[in-house]
Amino acid sequence: MRLRGKEVACVGGGRVAERRIGQLLDAGALVTLIAPEATEALAQAAADGRLSWLRRPYRRGDLAGAWFVHTATGLPAVDAAVSEEAEEQRTWCVNASDHERSSAWTPAVARVGDGVTIAVTAGADPRRAVGLRNAISLAADTGLLPLRRKRTPRGSVALVGGGPGDPGLITVAGRRLLATADVVVADRLGPRELLEELAADVRIIEVGKAPGHHLATQQEINELLVAEARAGHKVVRLKGGDPYVLGRGGEEEAHCRAHGIEVEVVPGVTSAVSVPAAAGIPVTHRGVATGFSMATGHDELAELPARPDHTLVLLMGVRRLADHARLLRRRGLPADTPVAVIERGWMPGQRVTIDRLDAIAETARDVGVANPAVIVVGDVVRLSPHAAGTPCHASAQAIRA
Repeated sequence: MRLRGKEVACVGGGRVAERRIGQLLDAGALVTLIAPEATEALAQAAADGRLSWLRRPYRRGDLAGAWFVHTATGLPAVDAAVSEEAEEQRTWCVNASDHERSSAWTPAVARVGDGVTIAVTAGADPRRAVGLRNAISLAADTGLLPLRRKRTPRGSVALVGGGPGDPGLITVAGRRLLATADVVVADRLGPRELLEELAADVRIIEVGKAPGHHLATQQEINELLVAEARAGHKVVRLKGGDPYVLGRGGEEEAHCRAHGIEVEVVPGVTSAVSVPAAAGIPVTHRGVATGFSMATGHDELAELPARPDHTLVLLMGVRRLADHARLLRRRGLPADTPVAVIERGWMPGQRVTIDRLDAIAETARDVGVANPAVIVVGDVVRLSPHAAGTPCHASAQAIRA
């Protein structure tokens, strides 16, 4: 029912009425509450002028002019009288105490996706309706329902952080947007498995970047997002990790906004924190490290704390691992500081390599460490279960004790 600007009569001021009146006010209805007493929230709404309150019991004739009636006094005889008057004047009425006397029912409602409303009724069993609504809403949130629009309105762009690669680590908001996309502009990292679940007519445009090999320049990606949105498409830019953490999401957002394109940004789980977690390494831990820094380049390392009790997380640092280790040693970081290199975190084939700072570069070279990888430097590495049997094992036992 479209009740915006329409008169609605609500009889009864208890908790049930409070929930229903809140929904009616959200829908823009002009609510008149008829009850000698009301909950604190309803009384406040009346004091704020959001509804009218007849502070007395229901009287016959109170429903005149109402487009819709809701009665929830908790007194079956009163609710029955309200239903009877509503029936006589041909007004839809929800009787909260007797669904058989109702000419309408209040569904359990959820709003998902872009303009999609789910409403569930289950006879006289509201708890069952709520359970079904929650299950359907969850299916929508996790991309299991076809939420894509069939009518093409104005195009838009969503910058979605997909997390470190495991499809279970994308946010609910990100998964929902992916399910409604017309076009997905995808990186080589992130939850690639989710692309296989998209409808056959969803276009996937690959723009992934690898060291020394780019399928598209950043400027080409920026222009592509604008062009697809201007064509009326709902575009999801699916990125690994978080769009704003070394993902150049800020550049893409600025370019879209400069060209009048609506942009939504959905944060993602950044690999700087989640990939160490995949190896059982907390970047901070009481009594071990109270802070951490993230870096991508050699120059940044020269400015960051160089202490075993301050965790350093290095992204895209495999190629210069030996240089990084030498710089940290020169800055005073002890030779026995533990270092972990986590390859393909959260993905099949994850591998963890751990050694001392003065030996990690040689060990990594011997085992063939390669990107994508995250490097963790500091005493927190000793907490990893993968540290057992490494040169860090004895210290790990001491910390755990």
